[in-house]
Amino acid sequence: MNGLIGKKIGMTQIFDEKGNALGVTVVEVGPCKVTQVKTADKDGYDALQLLFGKKKREVRLDKPEELKVGDEIKVDIFKAGELVKVSGLTIGKGFQGTIKRYHTHRGPMSHGSKHHRLVGSASSGTTPGRVWPGRKMPGRMGGGQKTVKKVLVAQVIAEKNLLLIKGPVPGKPGNIVMVTKE
Repeated sequence: MNGLIGKKIGMTQIFDEKGNALGVTVVEVGPCKVTQVKTADKDGYDALQLLFGKKKREVRLDKPEELKVGDEIKVDIFKAGELVKVSGLTIGKGFQGTIKRYHTHRGPMSHGSKHHRLVGSASSGTTPGRVWPGRKMPGRMGGGQKTVKKVLVAQVIAEKNLLLIKGPVPGKPGNIVMVTKE
């Protein structure tokens, strides 16, 4: 088994054996129930469908025959010190301008300038006479799927189904995340 569904609880800090403070994200991982087993013969690929609360996700496997429908998988599949990747929905920030969205520079603030936080010229003159694709312009920021790779599992608290992951995890507290071994 290489991944489970979890819920982001929030951030805190713990101390390692040397006394250094580590910023960690607390994720409640599992217990997840197996609701469906997919095999290469029947479905074209090997995977398990897991249920956490009311959310279902699929996890790819090499040998799904080892588990059957109704089995429960807990957080103890993860060990402290191993690397994982965490996928989740980022925090949506709504409609933003180019300064906040792309960190562009602002215009001059003095000498009668009326170009403080505006985008500026959007395209060239007669040729090509249109805006080039990929132009950095205002728009919706955040609210998309994001995967943070190679993050360290700082601690596993099996009796409470908690996983302490070093560093940030996408989304706000309460969001559903997918934790997978690297």
